[in-house]
Amino acid sequence: MRRLPVTDPGTPDSRSAARYLFWLVRRSRLTVAAAALLAIAWMGCQALVPALVGRAVDAAVTRDAAALLAGALLLLGVGVVQALTGITRHRFAVTNWLAAAFRTVQVVVRQANRLGSTLPRRLDAGEVVAIGTSDITHIGGAVDITSRGAGSLLAVVTITVVLLRTSVPLGLIVLVGVPLLMLVVGLLIRPLHRRQKAYRESQGRLTGRAADLVGGLRVLRGVGGESTMAARYRAESQALRAAGVRTARVESLLEAAQVLLPGAFLVLVTWLGARFAADGRITVGQLVSFYAYAAFLVAPLRQLTDVLDKMTRGHVSSRRVVAMLQVEGDLPDPPEPVPLPSGELADSGSGVRIPPGRLTAIVASTPADAARIADRLGRYADGATMDGVPLSAVALAEVRDRILVVDNDAHLFSGRLGSDLDPEGRGGVARALAAAGATDIVDALPNALDTVTADRGRSFSGGQQQRLRLARALIADPEVLILVEPTNAVDAHTEARIAERLRAARSGRTTVVCTSSPLVLSRTDHVCYVEDGRLVAAGRHRDLLRGEPGYARMVLREEKQ
Repeated sequence: MRRLPVTDPGTPDSRSAARYLFWLVRRSRLTVAAAALLAIAWMGCQALVPALVGRAVDAAVTRDAAALLAGALLLLGVGVVQALTGITRHRFAVTNWLAAAFRTVQVVVRQANRLGSTLPRRLDAGEVVAIGTSDITHIGGAVDITSRGAGSLLAVVTITVVLLRTSVPLGLIVLVGVPLLMLVVGLLIRPLHRRQKAYRESQGRLTGRAADLVGGLRVLRGVGGESTMAARYRAESQALRAAGVRTARVESLLEAAQVLLPGAFLVLVTWLGARFAADGRITVGQLVSFYAYAAFLVAPLRQLTDVLDKMTRGHVSSRRVVAMLQVEGDLPDPPEPVPLPSGELADSGSGVRIPPGRLTAIVASTPADAARIADRLGRYADGATMDGVPLSAVALAEVRDRILVVDNDAHLFSGRLGSDLDPEGRGGVARALAAAGATDIVDALPNALDTVTADRGRSFSGGQQQRLRLARALIADPEVLILVEPTNAVDAHTEARIAERLRAARSGRTTVVCTSSPLVLSRTDHVCYVEDGRLVAAGRHRDLLRGEPGYARMVLREEKQ
């Protein structure tokens, strides 16, 4: 099977679920078209088999050896073509299924990255998780069924034409009966659509509840709220089960209709064909063909009803994806973004100015002020410029690529540690670990960088997580690196070692450290002191200690007289 594309999946049309499904089909139009043509050929060959069998039977009854041999060879050829097209069709169908499913994953992940810190405030975690677990399956199935549906529709049309040419009454039964069967099945689709939507919403809420429980289990146990949350989860789980049962009732009716109605249709066509054969209106071979046609029609009819079912499921799931794609971030891109220059980074809200290529510290009398300045400098809030150009006028993706903000809320991900620290394979892991004082952490692991770590790095202590996060930031090597309290969870000896090595690791690059640690400040090139959100003084650490009393009290932890 060909390798699926992993490049940028383009911009989907997020105005409706139907448009999104059409976008997926258009993105895979070559393989979808190939699968549809192969399905048409595959089902067409199957539709020809009953006619060929009927002719062979008639040739055997009339003892026409030449016609019998020709019919057998022709039947063999059709069988070979049917086998080859069937195998190839299935191969393309799986490709289409995977392409639609994983292209949806690409789109959702890209939107999650674009929303960034906005995502948790706009969508529950359960909604995002459910898209990647269940919705992609239904969306892939909806794209896959288009090719099989095309083949089934052509097979029904072909059989109808053949029957009309042989026996008008039997052909009319097929011509009228098939739309009636589809109408009956269609009546079940609307209630199924409503119940699937309700089930999907309940599933998203419950998944979000489960994620909250896992994330806060220790806190819940500490405050004695475990039993309360467990009871609430149990109640919501039972509500989801009840919604699932209601959905399954309609699905069972649909499944039963898919078996019962084509079966009844088979009985009717066979009975009428036998009557016509007994009256001499058709031959024995034609009777065999009619029976084979009626039996064969069960498969394409089930396929057509399956089209309605899977398209309904895909539409419900696509609505969830579209709803996520329509979420706007707190910091949208400008209509006409400008390039981001290199130069001095400045915060207009506080007056802080960051000289390029140097290690600068921001010390605030209120630590929250330093965090807010870091947010503005990294464009998590508006108010900063680089070389006079507002960051709000630059495409957010370019800002994120060149300015990296690392705080203690950043998480380590589950999986192989080496992939977490260096996801893009940039290299320099050993140097970054040494600069962050994290070499001993990796050396103590059973498989070093190949060790699989727990979610959010729970297997590491707070100080170890902090050093590993710093190493990951150094490996990324952005043009501007902003660190918020990167050493407040490590001991003094390790902190001094990190401060010295950080300066060397980021030599010639712009680095900002929000801290009040004298060990870190003594190794910086420039310090900005902020009181009440405004810049009070700027200079070297030792000069500020002598000339700015507020700064000295803050750094040396002295009580205000």
